[in-house]
Amino acid sequence: MNKGLFSLFLLMMPALASAQSVSQVWSPDNGDGTYTNPVLFADYSDPDVCAVGEDFYLTASSFNCIPGLPILHSKDLVNWQLVGHALQQLEPREVFDQPQHGKGVWAPAIRHHNGEFYIYWGDPDYGIFMVKSNDPTGKWKKPVCVIEGKGMIDPCPLWDDDGRCYLVNGWAASRAGFNSVLTVRELSTDGTQVVGLPRIVFDGGQENHTTEGPKFYKRDGWYWILCPAGGVEMGWQLAMRSRSPYGPYEWKRVMWQGKTDINGPHQGAWVHVDGQHADGKADGEDWFLHFNDRGAYGRVVYLQPIDWSTGWPMMGRHGEPYATYRKPATTSTTIVNPQESDEMNGTLGLQWQWHANYQQTFGMPTADGCYRLYTADLPVGFKSLWDVPNLLLQKPTAPRFMATAKVRLATKEEGQYGGIVMMGRDYSALVVVRQGHHFVLQRHTCMGADEGQMESQTTLTTLKATHRDTIPYSPATSIDLYLRMTVSDGICRYSYSLDGKRFHEAGEPFTMRQGKWIGAKFGFVAECSARKGNRGWLDVDWMRIAKN
Repeated sequence: MNKGLFSLFLLMMPALASAQSVSQVWSPDNGDGTYTNPVLFADYSDPDVCAVGEDFYLTASSFNCIPGLPILHSKDLVNWQLVGHALQQLEPREVFDQPQHGKGVWAPAIRHHNGEFYIYWGDPDYGIFMVKSNDPTGKWKKPVCVIEGKGMIDPCPLWDDDGRCYLVNGWAASRAGFNSVLTVRELSTDGTQVVGLPRIVFDGGQENHTTEGPKFYKRDGWYWILCPAGGVEMGWQLAMRSRSPYGPYEWKRVMWQGKTDINGPHQGAWVHVDGQHADGKADGEDWFLHFNDRGAYGRVVYLQPIDWSTGWPMMGRHGEPYATYRKPATTSTTIVNPQESDEMNGTLGLQWQWHANYQQTFGMPTADGCYRLYTADLPVGFKSLWDVPNLLLQKPTAPRFMATAKVRLATKEEGQYGGIVMMGRDYSALVVVRQGHHFVLQRHTCMGADEGQMESQTTLTTLKATHRDTIPYSPATSIDLYLRMTVSDGICRYSYSLDGKRFHEAGEPFTMRQGKWIGAKFGFVAECSARKGNRGWLDVDWMRIAKN
């Protein structure tokens, strides 16, 4: 990165902001009219999609991560670009200013109605919320609590032909004391408040246990609810239909693992495409985007065709999911993928999230084209990074990749440290720590962080400082270096370099593990213990993702 060009960059920012990214490590488009699943090899769990003209917009669960409610855009359901977030802060702040693993935003639904985009989601501890905007890539309004209470999850609205609005939702046994039940109630026509009492429209019972994640549709006079059952890892997809939004509903299993290696094809979104084949023949098609659990990588997104020849929306090949198939009949030929690398010039890329509500002391962009993370005070009784809110992380987007970062750690006192981390229920970080007037390279690892286990620290080598301030008050001692993680099928290896050319292995390989309801995430950590004076900081010049 040439910092001397930073002023020119600022002038170019509007154009660059709309630039499209093509991944070096995972692209589902085969370039021959076919695609290979998953179309998003990243943890966009519980995906939902709406179609507006030739544009498709996807959102997904974000739980405690902020910004939340990611917005992805596509022209063909195969090539996706991350274009924004609908939620900048979780409420109540006094709760979500600290990590609340597995809480927050569960299973959202995105819809377009009367020129506006709506997203509904369930917070199992506080109720059902809604946020809306007339521009999905722009600013969204402040969230509204539509229904207050515990246990309600996975809501989805349906605006009927007469303008009336209905909402279906599931229930979390961990809060409500029951699950496998779907309820429908009427909302006001603007979708902001309840006007009717809930009614149970389906109980999965023994045959379809763990019924959840419903999505509400209407087609040819039928009300349809599509939902998964059977659990994330070994479940299946249900379709149910009725002539009334309140049922009774008849049901059918429309997708399952079968003889494939795609386990538990789970909840997602039915999308209609008014497209055109390459031969010019007009052809309306229906498709289904769903997630598949990939362990440490989280819940990645698959695309399946829908066949209506039986009168039911059979997905994939007679109910078994495809690994490869032809692309939807749209006119788009552009290959684009969510951003992975980040030059940190002027602002953070959209792929980055914090583990709790953002606070200014976590970090800010600098005028010379870095992102500065300030070393945060570790909490009293610190055991592991599981309790730390200022982790700056992104999702892995491929089973194999190499992430390299150029950083400078500037310290004001001993014990301040910074580096890279692969975070989950187990985690491991490669960091440099100030000790006296030099630095030590360490691996910080915790197995069972979610269970309150203590982090272990292993010193690998001693490194000389790159620079020492001569100012009399609060001088900084700094080190410049390159940190790298190489990921191959769930195994993460660390290395470091002083010149960006010769990299040295740094400790033992680490087996990635998912977080609570999310996949493992990687990025940056900057902390300090027993701070007496000013904070130090980690200046991130760039992080680049490449093939390993």
